Amino acid sequence: MPGKKTLQDHEILVSRMAETVGVDLDEAELRGAITPEFRDEMVLACTGCADANGCDRWLGENAKADATPSYCRNADVFAALRVPR
Repeated sequence: MPGKKTLQDHEILVSRMAETVGVDLDEAELRGAITPEFRDEMVLACTGCADANGCDRWLGENAKADATPSYCRNADVFAALRVPR
């Protein structure tokens, strides 16, 4: 199990990625599209990323994007939850 700091860092990455690709995770929870437990699973999946530093750089370079980088372990989830702009 990842440590508390790792989980916190990846929770931030998941939240930033959601915002960047136009996904409101809080709203998705409220409408029942995801559960709080599933959101935790998204963070756990993110901890398995082979390029978390690259993700952080990508997020710094992309304020808004239509899709995640190809290596994002939550790409399918974000694509399913994304409301087109």
